[in-house]
Amino acid sequence: MNIYIKEESVAESIGEPKKKLLYYLKVMQIAGLSELAEVMGISRMGVHKHLETLQKRGMVDSIEVRKGVGRPRMQYQLTSQGKTLFPKSYSDIATSALDFIERNVGQQGVENFLKERQEQLYTKYQERLKDLGFDRKVKELARIRDQEGYIAESRKQQKKNDNHILLEYNCPIIQIAEKHWEACSVETELFEKLLDADIETTHRAAKGDQVCRFVIKEKKQDFL
Repeated sequence: MNIYIKEESVAESIGEPKKKLLYYLKVMQIAGLSELAEVMGISRMGVHKHLETLQKRGMVDSIEVRKGVGRPRMQYQLTSQGKTLFPKSYSDIATSALDFIERNVGQQGVENFLKERQEQLYTKYQERLKDLGFDRKVKELARIRDQEGYIAESRKQQKKNDNHILLEYNCPIIQIAEKHWEACSVETELFEKLLDADIETTHRAAKGDQVCRFVIKEKKQDFL
């Protein structure tokens, strides 16, 4: 698993191995010692020591999972406190600002604000995507989103229909999206415009899913 680790997004008091461990748990959602040791490239004992420290600090929780007969296996996942360490590009102030707009201008005011933000992001993203082919555009979009704290990656469904999948394991705007669904729809529109693609959003963190998942289908050009 290849995940970009953004060091400054996790509390500075946490050492580098523990930062990586928190990121892997964020992406994997729940994992055992063997799985974590494999992706971390260290021993099970080394992982266990890091997990013990993170558990004492209230960032990681453990549960026993039984599969079939035999002894139950210990699995690890982030606690609510652990999840708060991940970057949030919008603060409570931003959410309050949108609430204020909605109260004083109405729902249309919120939509107008979000669409204006979409145009700003389009200009910013397009500068990096404009000279790329479709496949590379999707990869670069995932890289941009990853650098912005979404913990994003892209995959191609080569055995099915050549569609791309964009996965975002962290939602920096979840506080906004939970209250203003337009933030999600505007985000999808932005991706469609940037990639000139049809996009289906199958999973949303704001709706309780563990990941935001976008199925991206390239629009085929008709030649006469």
